[in-house]
Parts: sequence; C-alpha cells; structure tokens
Amino acid sequence: QVQLVESGGGLVQPGGSLRLSCAASGSFFNFYVMGWYRQAPGKQRELVAHISGGGIINYADSVKGRFTISRDNAKNMVYLQMNGLQVEDTAVYYCNRVGSLLSWGQGTQVTVSS
Repeated sequence: QVQLVESGGGLVQPGGSLRLSCAASGSFFNFYVMGWYRQAPGKQRELVAHISGGGIINYADSVKGRFTISRDNAKNMVYLQMNGLQVEDTAVYYCNRVGSLLSWGQGTQVTVSS
C-alpha cells in the first residue's frame, strides 16, 4: 500500500516562499498522475496542481504563475515550489494521486500571515 508523507510547510509572510515535498512509498509511482491538494479551514479540499509521470502539468487558476510542481520519479518524490504566497494560500497541503485517490497523508500546514 502506497504511503504519502508531506513536509516543508510553515509560517511565512505574504510574498514569501516555501517548498513542499511529498515522499511516496511503493512501486509504479512513475505511472501516477500526482497532485497537490489543499484544504483551508471551513472549505473543501481542492486540487491546485498536478503532474503526469511524463511531466505534463496543470495548475488551478488561483496559483498559476506562482506555484511550480515537479517530480523526481527515481526518488518517488513530488514537490511544490510556492512563491508569492498570499494569505488566501493558508491551508493544509496534501499530495495524492489524481483520479483514483490513495490514502491521505497527514498533510503539511502552510500559514501565510504578517
């Protein structure tokens, strides 16, 4: 069973940057379309970026131009570089397979505040 472990969150001021990492266990990782999701208090979880095994990328409009998703298939890792962070980006961030979801990890808290 694939396990997902997210890390890299923290407290940052508006305009700041963070880099999130997601480590996935198990085989066949390179075949998965992997995404970063986030859930803000009182809101539904939303998909903000995803990347196919071959590197095709899509972003939600709310993060386009500010966030960059990448992956290292050799290391079973997915990353999310977040620049120009805004208060509205405050949420718990999770990685997961897009479509057929895996068990959720614990997520990593991102708080943007002055």
